[in-house]
Amino acid sequence: MKRDVIVACDFKSGGETLAFLEQLPCNTFIKIGMELFYSEGPDIVRLLKARGHRIFLDLKLHDIPNTVKSAMAVLSRLDVELCNLHAAGGRAMMEAALEGLIQPDGSRPKLIAVTQLTSTDAAMLKNELLIGASMDEVVVHYAQTARAAGLDGVVCSPLEAPGVHNVCGADFLTVTPGVRFPENAAGDQSRVTTPERAAALGADLIVVGRPITRAGDPAEVYRRMKAAFCGEEYQ
Repeated sequence: MKRDVIVACDFKSGGETLAFLEQLPCNTFIKIGMELFYSEGPDIVRLLKARGHRIFLDLKLHDIPNTVKSAMAVLSRLDVELCNLHAAGGRAMMEAALEGLIQPDGSRPKLIAVTQLTSTDAAMLKNELLIGASMDEVVVHYAQTARAAGLDGVVCSPLEAPGVHNVCGADFLTVTPGVRFPENAAGDQSRVTTPERAAALGADLIVVGRPITRAGDPAEVYRRMKAAFCGEEYQ
């Protein structure tokens, strides 16, 4: 999958989302997360697909294998490009998810696993999640498990992308939130970096929300983000 910027459309309604997207190209790769999906349902995915947008459906499924398999079978009908689940659900759950995603013609969306949220820091990992290994070790181990299950990649911080590629290969996708320009506030994310640094670290796709969606000129910030991350590919 070509290096690209995914715009996180974390809006409360379809109307707000459509008004925002009028400012961006019709083929923009966008993320539909829980807030928008729960507000509008699958019809918002169909509508935005019909308008030419590529879709990352970010619902982070995490349940017993059979439930996740059944849910993925429903989501596969939306014909999105990318969807995800939590790697913490284990290998059996991830394998079941893949089975559910496969459409009658044998095609399926790409499936990636969330390793650790970018809001998680080392203290939370140790004291709240009771995981004694380092963040890098945990992310790489989850990535290895996801690859063994047949998934296409993981969600991780761009800071962890090199370690994931080192053990899982260059073709294993790293989809990385936590990317912003130096003037942007980190907000509730703790493992963040700039688009230029994310590119240097080997991230394949970056997910950017508030730095674009809350900008005074979203189109200009989007173009700037694309140029910084994609480089010559965007020219």
